[in-house]
Amino acid sequence: MNGTRKMRLLPVLLAPFLLLLASGASAQELDPRAYTPAPIGGNLLIGAFTYQQGDVLLDPTLPITDLSAKLAAGTLGYGRTFSFFGRYANVGFGLPGAWASAEGNVFEERREVTRTGLGDARVKLAVNVLGGPALKAAEFVRAKPRTVLGASLTVSTPTGEYFPDKLINLGANRWAFKPEIGVSHPIGRWLLDAYAGVWLFTANDEFYGGVRRTQDPLYTVQAHVSYTVKQSLWIAGDATFYSGGRSYMDDLARQDFQSNTRVGLTASFPIAKGHSVKISGATGATTRIGQDFNTIGIAYQYIWLDRR
Repeated sequence: MNGTRKMRLLPVLLAPFLLLLASGASAQELDPRAYTPAPIGGNLLIGAFTYQQGDVLLDPTLPITDLSAKLAAGTLGYGRTFSFFGRYANVGFGLPGAWASAEGNVFEERREVTRTGLGDARVKLAVNVLGGPALKAAEFVRAKPRTVLGASLTVSTPTGEYFPDKLINLGANRWAFKPEIGVSHPIGRWLLDAYAGVWLFTANDEFYGGVRRTQDPLYTVQAHVSYTVKQSLWIAGDATFYSGGRSYMDDLARQDFQSNTRVGLTASFPIAKGHSVKISGATGATTRIGQDFNTIGIAYQYIWLDRR
């Protein structure tokens, strides 16, 4: 096959993983204690670093082999707890900067691409609908742990670096929304969490090669079991399953339906009053199509309450 023909086919053949770096492997996230209540009037400053490396499994009929990727991302974020009509709520914002590399054989020719820049910013709003009243610090200390039912909405904004003439980008050039519900149930020092959500995507009308790319919803569930040693010192076992997300190039369906499982561990350690470090690791348990990444992460968190 001549070079011109190869280039014409690349936008279609590479469609299943062109958003690999832009998506930031969002469906693979493991987030224990996401709905655990805290005192209102609290502020959280976070600096996080994650490194992901592994293979990307594609439709075996494609002439693409030995595809692997590396992604290093540093994120700065801020969060705040507050009362929402008498219920505990929190809002958070995160802005990632990333370095990414993808490498593989396309038509038996080795290709490698690297990118450095800003990724898509995210905003998340969460509210504890049942079992999570808004409590000030003094009230919160006296309150007994209880089962809570929470709901959240995460919004991924198209603010990351994106070039329509590039095969790999750090930004997705589309909006994404994830409504989710979660249950958190304490049993002594143990805490059981379960969440169910779905990623919904708008279209990318400026995809590589002038193609319009759309994607089906991607359904996710998470489960976590954590044990508290003392305040800010805990460890959790994590698992997630996600399914769906088939993509379309100008309404032409691709064979990239995902049905994957990941497991991991997360631990939080206090280092000073209001300061803590969270360390996490995860790996793919089963991967049908998509990212089969090993992930490590470390995050520094500083929490303080309003003076009043």
